[in-house]
Amino acid sequence: SKDQIIVNKTLISLAKKFGIPLIATNDVHYLKREDSEAQDILMLINTGADPNDPERLTLKEDDFSMRSPEQMIEDFKEIPEAIENTQKVAKMCNFEFHLGETKLPYFEVPNGKSPDEYLRELCFEGLKKRYGSFIKKETIKRLEYELSVIKKMGFASYFLIVQDFVSWAKEKRIVVGPGRGSAAGSLVSYVLGITNVDPLKYNLMFERFLNPSRISLPDIDLDFTDRRRDEVIEYIAQKYGRDKVAQIITFGTMAARAVVRDVGRALGLSYGFCDKIAKLIPFGFSLNEALDKIDELRQLYETDDKVKQLIDFAKKLEGRARHVSTHACGIVISKEPLENIVPLQHPTQNDSAIVTQYEMHAIEDLGLLKMDLLGLKNLTIIEDTLSRIYAIRQKEVDIENLPLDDKKTYKLLQEGKTIGIFQLESTGMRKYLMQLKPTNFEDIIAMIALYRPGPMNLIPEYIQRKHKKKRIEYLHPKLKPVLESTYGVMIFQEQLMEIAQKIAGFTLSEADILRKAVGKKIKSLLVSQKEKFISGAIKNGFSKEIALRIWNWILPFARYGFNRSHSACYATIAYQTAYLKAHYPVEFMAALLTSEGDVERIGFLIEECKKMQIEVLPPDINESFRNFSVIPKTRKIRFGLLVIKNVGKNLVEEIISERKRGGPFKGIDDFVFRMNPQVLNKKSLESLIKAGVFDKFAERNQLLYNLEKLLEVSREHQRINSTGQKSLFGKKGFNAEIKLDPAPPATKREKLNWEKELLGLYVSSHPLEEVKEIIERKTLKISELTRFNFQFTNQRIRIGGIISKIKRIITKNGKPMLFMDLEDLTDKIEVIVFPGVLEKNSLNAFKENKIVLISGKVDLRDNVPKLICEDIEEI
Repeated sequence: SKDQIIVNKTLISLAKKFGIPLIATNDVHYLKREDSEAQDILMLINTGADPNDPERLTLKEDDFSMRSPEQMIEDFKEIPEAIENTQKVAKMCNFEFHLGETKLPYFEVPNGKSPDEYLRELCFEGLKKRYGSFIKKETIKRLEYELSVIKKMGFASYFLIVQDFVSWAKEKRIVVGPGRGSAAGSLVSYVLGITNVDPLKYNLMFERFLNPSRISLPDIDLDFTDRRRDEVIEYIAQKYGRDKVAQIITFGTMAARAVVRDVGRALGLSYGFCDKIAKLIPFGFSLNEALDKIDELRQLYETDDKVKQLIDFAKKLEGRARHVSTHACGIVISKEPLENIVPLQHPTQNDSAIVTQYEMHAIEDLGLLKMDLLGLKNLTIIEDTLSRIYAIRQKEVDIENLPLDDKKTYKLLQEGKTIGIFQLESTGMRKYLMQLKPTNFEDIIAMIALYRPGPMNLIPEYIQRKHKKKRIEYLHPKLKPVLESTYGVMIFQEQLMEIAQKIAGFTLSEADILRKAVGKKIKSLLVSQKEKFISGAIKNGFSKEIALRIWNWILPFARYGFNRSHSACYATIAYQTAYLKAHYPVEFMAALLTSEGDVERIGFLIEECKKMQIEVLPPDINESFRNFSVIPKTRKIRFGLLVIKNVGKNLVEEIISERKRGGPFKGIDDFVFRMNPQVLNKKSLESLIKAGVFDKFAERNQLLYNLEKLLEVSREHQRINSTGQKSLFGKKGFNAEIKLDPAPPATKREKLNWEKELLGLYVSSHPLEEVKEIIERKTLKISELTRFNFQFTNQRIRIGGIISKIKRIITKNGKPMLFMDLEDLTDKIEVIVFPGVLEKNSLNAFKENKIVLISGKVDLRDNVPKLICEDIEEI
């Protein structure tokens, strides 16, 4: 504005008068000057302002683009010394930072030893712990080789740092994962206790982890229980200094669909219009890809000016950072205070944590030590199960040394009873496990690697070869030792590396480069690697024809190759969870239920408990704890109090503490006398009553009818206890009995609806019990459709049950359709109701909690059966 120019000129003249140096500056912005409108839209998105508000913050009148030196000289011609001073300041700056140099934090080594000497000492101590007093020469040779590579690369301190905090975590009884990624291929990692998968037993390769010919910082990713991951980070911060440890920032960017909606909102376009355009863009497509491949979108872009303006602006903002968050697992540890190297910030205004303002790739480029410490829920489930086993059975289970030939565990896997089992729970996986009938640990490793898009097509081949329904053939006898454990099917990247070594004489370091070229489809590198492979094979005595045949055979397999080290690590967690479920089912299921916060998932797991003949009891004021717990005598699971809606943590802690102090509650009067009214309010007491926690004391509806009286007694008792006055309800209150006014008992349906409302599911009974005979006589059980029985695909069938969930959407034609969950006493299935069916049937039937019979066709997509509704009848 003109006023601003006058102010600036006044400031310049004052600065000259007092001899204050002036420096020419200009802010840098991502967008060019000609993109000022897009810049303004970005401001609208950030502020959420009304584009028509004349008082809003805008950038339309400002230019934040980078100007050329010539333009700056012209702009500051009246004060040329500003340009000169700019150069003087630039010359005075002397900040040097060498990229690509590893800057490991200092690890204090005892007795004046070097990091390499101390690492060697720890490794040979660990070697005896892992393998006993008799150690094979090959094992020592492998360890010596790995230590020499680590010494040459200068990474001894890295391994010492990792083993230190992993050892600390295990001492504190924090469950640590067996490893993740290629680190399990290192014998050094295994003997130090960093990983828990024997690389020699499972033929895992060190070069897949550290390639001596390509120096780069090791990447040891670790899993901890998600509940205690913060304790590990706190230990690291205390050991190396809080100013040297931080979590890492991550940036959320504007994807094509989201940016269309954001820009449309900023431009003042209607939500419906923007939503329609956004839905034309397939997930994962950029705007340019969508315009190129989606005819309807391109046609609208070319014919509708509003669409063109929307997409043109969206293209300028697509991919830009929209928000920041903290990386799920990345932390950085530095040798010197991080503020000297990287900018830092708090994730939120009220957060005491520190994060870097550089994302993880920039952190790595600076040579700083970045580590991935992931909180894994499945490890928390293992930890909770182990603590329950110890508390109930006084038995300690050594989870790191389970027998890997346990018949009970393999029986569970063979029957597909893998709900809650790490990596093996999905419907498709369970189907394949039932066909495969795994008998050894190798089968689990293979299934985890194969169950992915692409290699999934090889699963039937693997199963047929295992059961000798298909002949196992090898192109050459030298391939047999490499592929025998996977029945001749190439699954792992390490198999490719071993083939390159045995057939073409590659070193394992060279084989790792081949693995990378194949996996990442680097064309130029593939051409040179092909020539090298064939010439190497010929030198090893193979004919050119055989060498070419082997190359052409391994190429498509290897593109889908999976990291065997990673698969072996995750197969270990899968086996551990399966073992616990097979041997300690009640403790395992209680821990699994406790780990879930989603009501629908809890309901699903309770159904699994029923199939396992494990009874899950409703919450009880004297037996329930915070979470799901096991009743030692009856071996039943009891609902936790925290699961109840409207019941807060403070009240639950008060209930449990009071039970510890004064023993079980003797009645409803005893409960209200002993509870602090500051934590027991009307809403929470009502929810406790409706959930059935006081069913041993009185009928639910009678308690609800007397709710105000109970609260008044609680307040009065607290008042006389604090003032010493006489109580209206008796001398001490504890001796007083509250006389409840009579009220009609709640109906069974009312009780079930309260349970559904407050616990998310029916617990004491089920609404379908009353019509069980009708439904069984007239319909097919839903479990018949969902338990891998695909004979009903495209057939017309009838099922019955209760509508537990409804999602309503509007089609492109503006008509409503429904996605419903229908459940009977055996299972649940999704029902799809198209507009035509809605029009010809009574809408009254399509409501939650309605008990209905539905006829329709079974549709199978992604191995998950659904029912296409054709007719509905309300019971």
